[in-house]
Amino acid sequence: MNDLVDLLGLDADGLAQRCADWGQKPFRARQLMRWIHQRGEHDFEAMSDLAKDFRASLAARARVAAPAVVSDRAAADGTRKWLLDVGAGNAIETVFIPEVDRGTLCVSTQVGCAVNCLFCSTGKQGFSRNLDAHEIIAQVWHANRALGAGDPARRARGERPVTNVVFMGMGEPLQNYGATLTALRILLDDHAYGLSRRRVTVSTSGVVPMIDRLRDDCPVALAVSLHAPDDALRDQLVPLNRKYPLAELMAACRRYLERAPRDFITFEYVLLDGVNDADLHARQLLALVREVPCKFNLIPFNPFPNSGLRRSPPERIRRFAQILADAGIVTTVRRTRGDDIDAACGQLAGEVRDRTRLAARRARATGAAMGAVGLAEAR
Repeated sequence: MNDLVDLLGLDADGLAQRCADWGQKPFRARQLMRWIHQRGEHDFEAMSDLAKDFRASLAARARVAAPAVVSDRAAADGTRKWLLDVGAGNAIETVFIPEVDRGTLCVSTQVGCAVNCLFCSTGKQGFSRNLDAHEIIAQVWHANRALGAGDPARRARGERPVTNVVFMGMGEPLQNYGATLTALRILLDDHAYGLSRRRVTVSTSGVVPMIDRLRDDCPVALAVSLHAPDDALRDQLVPLNRKYPLAELMAACRRYLERAPRDFITFEYVLLDGVNDADLHARQLLALVREVPCKFNLIPFNPFPNSGLRRSPPERIRRFAQILADAGIVTTVRRTRGDDIDAACGQLAGEVRDRTRLAARRARATGAAMGAVGLAEAR
């Protein structure tokens, strides 16, 4: 089974090349994409418009297989979270968030995360490995099947449960660039999921060179995890800032907008009580982004065990949002979804065999980092 090619991870060019290698015409690749991604089919024998000998050849050489489901949990608000087994004792989490006018799927790109943001449960778990493209797309494929996308009547009405995909699950997408790029191309392909660039969002903590590459290769909507208005504080909350400081990140955002499908960057900002939620921080943010067309998505912190952090009080969140809004910046406060099943922003942890010993190093560093944050606030 390990020698079989998983077709879930092949974009149009990759699938066409495979078909050519197997002596098939290019149109067979388009047929396969429609069967796999639009109809959610994994049984080659059921792909009735493929030649019988080609179906037999596929069965011997390829497969369509999503990771096994470890758990499937639904929250009171309709949010649904799957824990998927990706082998070697590792599991990833995928979350579906239903709305009246859309269904958003939050996908993971890594097993764990090496960025090590102070307020993120995923980072606390450490890092094991990058996901392959087929493991990223398998999350979308599985969610569509689990949510009934394969129903012929539903397809005839043009209905699909997953209308938006956000790369905001476990991991830093731009540190797994090759697999992320392939997954994006599959999501946008009209023979696969046919999503528009505006309905696919990549969230990054600020990997500046890869932001530029994404701009050139496949510009989709971009969200940047900001969380602080100055380098001193962001160095503590988002350690990647020490490599790519805010001036470089803002410049990359301006460059990205030259080709982005939307005319703004979304800045995500987790509000931490007494850490980054003061009026001064809001005013500093206004100065920081004055040359970057943007909107802010303020995120009340979602607690997890031993974080040592607290959610900002509702009145503080309202005040912070008002300062930004009064300056003319579109500002939303994210409604917490799925927190009763630990599916809210920052709570995804999965099951990670930490090969980098990051979790141990993080535990040793947390006390020192929190002390430094306190000193920054005192100033």
